[in-house]
Amino acid sequence: MTNVMTKISLILISALLFPLAGYAANTPCSGKKGGISHCEGSRFVCNDGSYSRSQKNCSSVFSGNNDKAEETMPATPPSEPDITQDAPTTSFNREADNLLRLDYEGFTVWLDCAKRGPVKFRFNAQRDVGNLKRYDTFFLDPNVPEECQQKSAKPYGKGFDRGHQVNANALDYTEVGIKQTNYMTNILPQVAQMNRGAWYETEEIVECYKDIDELLIIGGVIWGNDQENDYFIESHGVETPDAFWKVIIRGTGQDEQAIAWVVPNSKNATRRNLDSYLVSVDDIERITGEKIPVEDYAKHKKLSASWTIPIGCDKG
Repeated sequence: MTNVMTKISLILISALLFPLAGYAANTPCSGKKGGISHCEGSRFVCNDGSYSRSQKNCSSVFSGNNDKAEETMPATPPSEPDITQDAPTTSFNREADNLLRLDYEGFTVWLDCAKRGPVKFRFNAQRDVGNLKRYDTFFLDPNVPEECQQKSAKPYGKGFDRGHQVNANALDYTEVGIKQTNYMTNILPQVAQMNRGAWYETEEIVECYKDIDELLIIGGVIWGNDQENDYFIESHGVETPDAFWKVIIRGTGQDEQAIAWVVPNSKNATRRNLDSYLVSVDDIERITGEKIPVEDYAKHKKLSASWTIPIGCDKG
């Protein structure tokens, strides 16, 4: 593990140097923020006095009305379009010669055309209002240039899962979004023990804590230089990453907290070993060159243990 982390610390992923941009959400000011109080320009002001991390435009949602907003919020999410007939349109912007930003329903993925795979992701998680089932089938994105994505949506094999960057359960409130998480633009080869172990536990932490507080989740890939596990270049056109990173941010101002991991793409990355992959946000920034939107005082702290999953947490 020491050798893996030493190697990881020397890696700088140039594709991650571009600033993170917008992310989508479902219900602003959920959890302990107490709901929406009013609009301040385009921003949602929550009942606890803080601003929501949601990037929806408050003025547009409520037509510029700064009165109490909860009464105008729909009781249930609006019905989604039928995606069984036509694939949803993917909005994408070319940010560099090889980098596409893909704005899906509820999450954003940055796709490296040269690598044919996602290099980073970002989404906002709030109180769970859905329970849609994930798709068993994986898809190529029909709206993304063929040369920018993997050659196949078939299983990888050799003990590797089609590993989600943004997990399906995070988008279980939208038919479109939950399908789009199964696009291969959101998938990379992950060792089964890691995908179903340490990486899965980070997803469960998100599921539990989004009911307590509004979360911002940012993550990405560390490709590394280990070519011995690059089994899928011929079949899928994609290398196998050496590790993955994730940061979860909750709270605002002096109450802001952050937790960060670098999880090796290894059989050893089981649930019980998750705490050994904890790093500081500073470490993530040094490794990736990325700038994470976290208060300075929270960047330097490396936690000794991952956030405990609360008793009775609804992981569905």
